[in-house]
Amino acid sequence: MWELLDSWLIAPFDYGFMRRAVVAGLALSLAAPTLGVFLVLRGMSLIGDAMAHAILPGVALGFLLAGFSLPVMSISGIIFGVFVALLAGAVSKMGGQREDAAMASFFIISLAAGVMLISLGGSSVDLTHVLFGSILAINSTALLLIASISTLIVIILAVIFRALVVECLDPLFLRGQGRRNQWIHSIFLGLLVLNLTAGFQTLGTLMAVGLMMLPATSARFWSKRLEGLIGIAIVLAMLASTGGLLLSFHFDLPSGPSIILLAGTGYLLSALFGRYHSLAARLRRKTTPIETQSLT
Repeated sequence: MWELLDSWLIAPFDYGFMRRAVVAGLALSLAAPTLGVFLVLRGMSLIGDAMAHAILPGVALGFLLAGFSLPVMSISGIIFGVFVALLAGAVSKMGGQREDAAMASFFIISLAAGVMLISLGGSSVDLTHVLFGSILAINSTALLLIASISTLIVIILAVIFRALVVECLDPLFLRGQGRRNQWIHSIFLGLLVLNLTAGFQTLGTLMAVGLMMLPATSARFWSKRLEGLIGIAIVLAMLASTGGLLLSFHFDLPSGPSIILLAGTGYLLSALFGRYHSLAARLRRKTTPIETQSLT
C-alpha cells in the first residue's frame, strides 16, 4: 500500500520540473481563487474571462520582441491588460455603455489581434504554447516571477480587503466616499491583470481564468461566509493544480487541461452535493417538510 502511494503521490516530485510545476500551481492557487471569490460577489464573473484575453496582444508583442522570455512577455501583457481595462472604463463612462459590454468588445478585438501577431511571428506550436500554456516547462526564472506576483497580489488584497468587502456588500457607501471607490475598482482590475499574466505561462491565456473562477464558484455551494468561501476556494484550487499535475504525469495528459478539468469536476460535484443551493440541498428541503408533517 505504501509503495503504491509512494509511486503515485511522491515519486513524481523527484523530478525537478514537477517540483517547479507544483510550486507554481500552489502559488497561483493562493491568489487566483481569492480574486475569483470577489469577482463572483461583485457580479463580475465574466470580466475575468475578458481580462484573460485582453493581455494576449501584449504577450504576443513580447514574444515577437524577445521570443519566449517570460519577463518580457509578462511586462508587455501587464501593460496591455491595464491599457484595455482603462480604455473599456473610459468608453463606458463616455458612451454610457455598461463596463462589461465594453470589456467584452475589447476582449474580442484583443483575442483576434493577439492570435494574428503570434501567427505572423511564429508557428502553430508557438500559438498553442501561448494559448494553452505549459506548466511542466517552467524554469527557475518563471517560478520566481510567478511566486513574486502571487505574493504581491496577496499583500495588496490584504491591504484593501476591508474596502473590497464594503464595496461588495454596500457599494453605495463607498460611492459616497468620493474617488475612493474608483481607486479600489482600478486596483482590483490591476490585480486581475497581474494574476492572469502570471497564469498564462502555466495554463495559457485561454485557461488561466479557470483556476480563478472554478474554485470560487464551487465554494459558493459549501459556505455562505466570506472567509469560508476564500478558504474553500484556495483548498480546491490547490487540490486541482496538484492533482492535475499527477494525472498529467501518470497518464501522459496535457497538464493545463488536466488541472482545469479536475477543477471543473470539483464544481460539478459541488453543484450536486454541496451544502447550499445544490441539487442535494434542494432535495433535503423538499423532504424535510414531508417528514415533519408525518411525525406530527
